[in-house]
Amino acid sequence: MRQSQSAVIERGAELEQVLETEPFETAWAGEARWYVQFLRPAPGSTVEMRVQISPDGINWIDHESVSAVQSEAVGLLSIPVERFGHWLRLRVEQKAGQESPLLRIYLELKE
Repeated sequence: MRQSQSAVIERGAELEQVLETEPFETAWAGEARWYVQFLRPAPGSTVEMRVQISPDGINWIDHESVSAVQSEAVGLLSIPVERFGHWLRLRVEQKAGQESPLLRIYLELKE
């Protein structure tokens, strides 16, 4: 039977320009998927999400094979990730719009 883990990384975070999630150790997992839910949507606002990786949970770079995802700040989004090493985090930046969305961010991991 495969191992899996679900983690709610942010429960109700207000996006004020840039949000970087807490680092999450993922070395045991073979695949991951981020979910970003807009609890308080901000129609007309654009957000950009970047998956970031780290060898130590301190120094970060953008994942080379996951393109930045841009979306209107409404609904629920999913970002699959493979070949990510030991640590993951998600960087969310508001690119346009006046209203600040409220976010819930999940990380799903599988062996």
